[in-house]
Parts: sequence; structure tokens; C-alpha cells
Amino acid sequence: MTKPVIGFIGLGLMGGNMVENLQKRGFELVVMGRKKDAVAAVVDRGNAREVSTPKELAEASDIIMLCVTTSDVVESLVYGDDGILAGIKEGAVLIDFGTSIPASTRKIGADLAAKGAGMLDAPLGRTPAHAKDGLLNIMAAGDKETFDRVKPVLDEQGENVFYLGALGAGHVTKLINNYMGMTTVCAMSQAFAVADRAGVDRAQLFDIMSAGPSNSPFMGFCKKYAVDGVSDLGFSIDNANKDLRYFLQMVEDMGTQAPIAEGASHALQAAADAGMGSGNVPEVFDYFMKLKR
Repeated sequence: MTKPVIGFIGLGLMGGNMVENLQKRGFELVVMGRKKDAVAAVVDRGNAREVSTPKELAEASDIIMLCVTTSDVVESLVYGDDGILAGIKEGAVLIDFGTSIPASTRKIGADLAAKGAGMLDAPLGRTPAHAKDGLLNIMAAGDKETFDRVKPVLDEQGENVFYLGALGAGHVTKLINNYMGMTTVCAMSQAFAVADRAGVDRAQLFDIMSAGPSNSPFMGFCKKYAVDGVSDLGFSIDNANKDLRYFLQMVEDMGTQAPIAEGASHALQAAADAGMGSGNVPEVFDYFMKLKR
């Protein structure tokens, strides 16, 4: 069978590696992006070309993939005058690999369906290194027939491809996952800061806590920074802050509350306001160390 032409927007560290993996596997790519060096790297590898608008990209693509930062960016790419919605072909599929607001995802999906196109939300787990080797975790949701149609392509990108049901379920799951992870990082980072203020050795605190049920990979990331001075989680305070804001908006849309997320979001926002937003999220420890009553 002929491989589908893939349009890809979002050539950051994760998206750029996903595109390189697709090129290695013989897919034809149509790309656009603000990072001209990243676009040039894709084109130079061959079997790829650059376009100037999302509409042009959609017109040339069987599957359109987005790996961008926010729901606002996704909506601007879809609904702009030269946007994806204006150019998408009947039978084409849009896949949003980012972490977006589920209500926005469902709205876009309905508007695409009115033009005979499909959509999946398919947020990602694991790292850019996994993306380069096609070993991501992919949490996909949407119409089952649409999922089945594009799953062979997702299988080229992910070691584990999960189908979660109706459109939006992938973004719901990713936001819950990130809520758990980022609140854990905030709690553990503050635990190290409180121990330090109390004169308790941080390394010893980790040895004691990691020997019990509190142990987790996120605790290990926090220990690496708070005890060893190594910051290697690869997920920024700004990104964590954005995802918790989206989680809070999601639960508000559900008519409920999330006080634990509110506390972690407050801390992350304060750290971002203090100029720490570009740092990896375990560096919120520094904010807690400086926090005054």
C-alpha cells in the first residue's frame, strides 16, 4: 500500500524527532514551522517539502499531525483564514499530539467532521529520545474507525498505542497523568525544603522515604535536583504550570473542584513569576527554599 502523505506542524524537540523517525520509515512529509533551521533539517533529509500556511499543508496531506504548545495555538492553526479547516480534504485526519483542553478538542473535531474529515487527540508519553526511535507511549482517542485507519502510522511512532474511546479522552487522560506527576514533584520538592529548614539531612530523608510506598520515579527526579544538584527531568515549570491550568479548567467544566491541583498550580505560577519558568520542574525546590511566611 502507498504510505499516506503526512503534514506536520511543530518541529520542536519532540516533534522534530517524530518527523525524523517518520522519514526514516519512508513517509513523505509536508512541514511548516517558525524554526527555519528545524524545517531546513527536515527538507535536507529528503522526501519532504516546506509550505507557508496550514491551509496549504492540509491540502497536500492525508494525515495532519500537530505537536504544538497550547490549545490556543491549535485553534489558531485550525481556524485561521489560511487554516487547516479551510484546506483539509474529505477523508483526511487531524491528530493533535499536544496537551490540549478537551472541550476545545471536541469542538475542533465536530467542525472537521462537518467537512468529512476525522480527528484524534493523541497526547504523548516518554521523551524526545523515544520519539526518534518510534518508541513513544501514545494515548489516542476519537472515532474508532478513524483510529483503526491511522493506527498503522501510530504504530510506527509508538511502542505502546492505547485507544481510550471518544474524542477528548486522550487529553483528559494526559491531563490527569500530568496532574499526578506535577503535584508529586511539588509535594516532594517542598518536603526537601521543609527538611532542610528543620535541619534534617535531605539525602537521609530520601533514603527513608524511598524505602517505603512513597517511592516513585518522580521522587527520584526531585532527589537528583534537591540533593545531587542534577536537573534532568526535561519538563519545564512553564509547561507544568500550563498543564495544571488546563487540568483546573477541565474539572471546572465538569462542575467540580481540585484543591490539590490549585495548591500546586499556585506554587508553579509563583515560581514562574519569579523568573524560574524555563527551568525543569524539580527546580521548584528553589522557590520553596526561598518561600517566606
